[in-house]
Amino acid sequence: MTEKNAQNYQNNNENPSPNWGWTTKLVVGMGLVAIFLLLLVRFQSFLGPLITAILLAYLIKPLATFTTNKLKIPWRISVTIIYILLVLIILGLMTWGGFALVEQVQNLIRFIEKNIHLLPDLVADITERTYVIGPFHFSPSGFSWDEITGEIVRIIQPVIGQFGSLVGSIAAGAMSIITWTVLIVLISYFLLAESRHSPDQAFFRSSAGTSKDIQRIGNDLNQIWNAFIRGELVVVLISYVLYMITLGVLGVQFFIGLAAIAAIGQLIPYVGAWVTWISFGLVALFQSNIPFGLPAGIYMIIVLAVSMIINNIIDNIIRIKVMASGLKVHPSLVLIGAIIGVQLFGVIGIVIAAPIMASFKLILIYVIRKLRDQDPFEVDETSETIEKTKWALWLDKTWLALKSWIVKHWNKLWKKPKADALPSHKEPSNLAPEEEREQVSSKE
Repeated sequence: MTEKNAQNYQNNNENPSPNWGWTTKLVVGMGLVAIFLLLLVRFQSFLGPLITAILLAYLIKPLATFTTNKLKIPWRISVTIIYILLVLIILGLMTWGGFALVEQVQNLIRFIEKNIHLLPDLVADITERTYVIGPFHFSPSGFSWDEITGEIVRIIQPVIGQFGSLVGSIAAGAMSIITWTVLIVLISYFLLAESRHSPDQAFFRSSAGTSKDIQRIGNDLNQIWNAFIRGELVVVLISYVLYMITLGVLGVQFFIGLAAIAAIGQLIPYVGAWVTWISFGLVALFQSNIPFGLPAGIYMIIVLAVSMIINNIIDNIIRIKVMASGLKVHPSLVLIGAIIGVQLFGVIGIVIAAPIMASFKLILIYVIRKLRDQDPFEVDETSETIEKTKWALWLDKTWLALKSWIVKHWNKLWKKPKADALPSHKEPSNLAPEEEREQVSSKE
């Protein structure tokens, strides 16, 4: 009996684990989906900081890799040093400008709320005048501007009120912001310190049995998020610096807060640009101390024209240089994703709307093609790149011509002192020796 039990035990150990049936797999799969949705609803407020921590880890990973390879130090030490410097930078920004930025945005909203009722009077004053352009006389008084401006004020006031309450809640919850910031930095640190290759390796370990489809989808998702994190966010940072410097030079009030609005607006197609221009126009129109002694209307037009030029430069030059190709998502889908994302994840939902929609599109195409028994990774040979407009092409051509002209004249100026510094050599003479002696004696 003992020998038989031992033989049965050995046979059971040699046999592999039995496969689950289709019904068991379906029940377990539906159970996992239900648990995931329950956790998603229960911990919805935690999703935004978690996504922010993962994005931060992706941003710091190239710097940590560079430090490890160049300084020949262990990975964890390199990551620890970088995060210590990051904490010091965050503390400096909070002390120097973080809360000041929130305060300026609050003052900006109060300023617009206080002066928005003056818009109908200003428009009426402008439209009642008669403008002379050469032999032509033009007066826009024929339109019912009172109704138009009244409708604009009724639309803008609720939006400004909601945005003001949002910023006010952020300012009131300063301690909560500090707590979430510490939590985000800690999560990001442990994600990156425990994974040498990429932050998602801390959750998903690749094995020998991993299917090729999962690997291919993972690579495509990494390309999408890398293109966004190391492309779009760089565009946002450049936009913030450009707008802050330009608006400061033009003398626009609340230029730091307006630059922040314009930078965030780069992430939202269509709506972001219009929100930026409306904010700039209202502040330029209502501010009391207008520089250069210009009328309010002319000053507003100048500010709007400069901001539109900067926006075109960002879209047609900087974005193309920084991002070789787009995320292959239509801007309208990004706009829809931003509306949904702000409801699910808060402000961070606006930031990650583009890569979220690109990832959703990738997975949806994969599922649809698998259902149709098609190749899910059929590559379209025509890559979707950002097309340059005629204005951008003309600007590139002008810049290349100007660059070649500058280089040409710089080389001339650089070579001229060298030519003067060289010792002068006596030029060979074709005269005979006797004739040369006669010329020398005549000179003497």
